[in-house]
Amino acid sequence: MAPIPTLKLNDGNEIPVLAYGFGTANFMGAAEDISKKTVMAINNGYYHLDTAEAYGNEAGTGAGIKASGVPREKLFVTTKIVGTVNQDVAAALDESLKKLGLDYVDLYLLHVPFSAGSPEGMQDIWKQLEAAKASGKAKSIGVSNFEQDDLEILFKTAKVIPAINQIEYHPYLQHGDLVSFCRKHGIVVSAFSPLSAITAARPGPVDEIYAELAKKYGVTENDIALRWCIDQDIVAITTSSSEQRLQGYLNNTFKFKLTPEEIQKISELGKQKHYHGLAVEFMTRFYGNYKTGVKAP
Repeated sequence: MAPIPTLKLNDGNEIPVLAYGFGTANFMGAAEDISKKTVMAINNGYYHLDTAEAYGNEAGTGAGIKASGVPREKLFVTTKIVGTVNQDVAAALDESLKKLGLDYVDLYLLHVPFSAGSPEGMQDIWKQLEAAKASGKAKSIGVSNFEQDDLEILFKTAKVIPAINQIEYHPYLQHGDLVSFCRKHGIVVSAFSPLSAITAARPGPVDEIYAELAKKYGVTENDIALRWCIDQDIVAITTSSSEQRLQGYLNNTFKFKLTPEEIQKISELGKQKHYHGLAVEFMTRFYGNYKTGVKAP
């Protein structure tokens, strides 16, 4: 089984371009079930695992990592801190590491920019993440669900530029100039829900080209959706409870590349429709959002 290709981050570390995610379908999953899915993912070559304290499944992920028997250095483990008002990052990271059964994470993300009560609160959380990186308990640090204005606020006080900005990204949610802004500042973009145009937003304007390209390359439409991200140097985070589907992604996604023209056509067609999932709304509801005036319950 060939290893998943990697992208180099701005701190010199490398991140696999395809990850198994523990959000959405795995959210708040029973520890035993999550452990089994973790083992399944690792056994099928998904060494990049993406979880978060807000997902409520770090302990199950950790149990699966242990049960897999794969050496720690082969894995790339991401988790996230919500970033609530006055949250103690060092304590939160220690708790995540305890649940995961690890001494360090490869990537530690600030899950949302808006739950720290104020711009200054968010800047303070980021300062604490910088300390987590300096401690060695987080090899790389980054952000999630950040728009350009959020990054600009962070840049005012940051000593370490985020390595990653993980966002919902698919043809129907391309975020305007955000991706190019991130690239300008050396930030790699990571995509959650990259299959949404297929799994959640049909019918839509990219349906036909997905079908055409799947036929052309002899792969599935899901493979086309993942490749559209990867061919833009965007990390794709996917999930499945189907071992066959996971194997299919690895067998198919890296045996072809979309042409620049095909990537552009999907992008242009995608702009004809707008769809976004509930991730930001969920985090706002449970943790507050100073940008919209919603206070945490």
